[in-house]
Amino acid sequence: MQLDLPIVWALIIGLAVFIYVILDGFDLGIGLLFPFFESKGEREVMLNTVAPVWDGNETFLVLGGAGLYGAFPIVYSTLLPANYMPLILMVIGLIFRGAAFELRAKARRTQHAWDLAFIGGSALASFCQGVVLGSLLQGIRIVDGRFAGAPFDWLSPFSLFCGFGLMTTYATLGCGWLIMKTDGDMQDKMRAVMKPLVAVLFGTIVVVSIWTVLGLPRVEARWFGSGNTKYFAPVPILVVACTWGIYHALKQRHEATPFLLTLAICFLGFSGLIISIWPYIVPPSLTIWEASSSRSSQIFALVGTAIVLPVILVYNAMQYRVFRGKVREGDAGYH
Repeated sequence: MQLDLPIVWALIIGLAVFIYVILDGFDLGIGLLFPFFESKGEREVMLNTVAPVWDGNETFLVLGGAGLYGAFPIVYSTLLPANYMPLILMVIGLIFRGAAFELRAKARRTQHAWDLAFIGGSALASFCQGVVLGSLLQGIRIVDGRFAGAPFDWLSPFSLFCGFGLMTTYATLGCGWLIMKTDGDMQDKMRAVMKPLVAVLFGTIVVVSIWTVLGLPRVEARWFGSGNTKYFAPVPILVVACTWGIYHALKQRHEATPFLLTLAICFLGFSGLIISIWPYIVPPSLTIWEASSSRSSQIFALVGTAIVLPVILVYNAMQYRVFRGKVREGDAGYH
């Protein structure tokens, strides 16, 4: 019995994308929260909670992109042309965010400008990632294995709303992270900010869910056809339970629970996405098997991934272990 390599690679790429979303999500979220905290000391604390780990988080974006190119090269000839503009803007946002991380610590007269670059880069990257997600979910027109749509097919009310939704998700992750990593007044402020954020996040999930079911017949058929509802019902039920759990944890002044439950909501949202589009890697017509490279190419890439992926996972686990604990104002910063 031969190993179904397209499924293996779909799992690897899905894992890389999900890890990127939850890890880089909370440090992008910190950039989105920056405008609400104007104190220099508070901003330094916020940055210092992620300064040692943020660049390692982006490793999984590279891993997912490289794996996608090696295992499903046809995706590059369809997904990229359909989303050139948001993808280019996303990269620009990540560049500005990264440059701000490195340069604001050394800047004196221009530190405010680098703060704006950090905020703008984080917002742009987050929004564009959500737009690409919305574009993928609503479907990309493909003819004979090539993108056959218009340059601005990605621009729709649904994709723009998904951009807003992902920004909300990242901001909530960032808030939960800061509750876990700070204490005192800073932690109290983050608790106060997280309460309305969770409400907006939950509302966004409800709107996107209803929008996809009403606007995309294939998604409706997947969730409600052929007796699937009883198998998929735990996903929305658990989203409601996690949302209630976050409010309860905030009331009880738990420190790690709000962040962990927000991670759970992200996992459930990612699960809902997979349920909605499987087995299509580019909906509505390109499956993972149709988009696959040759078996020999996938085996070659899989050998390298089997060596590199454990190293990446161990490295990231070690950096979070080394830099665990609270971050306070006056602690040694990022230089």
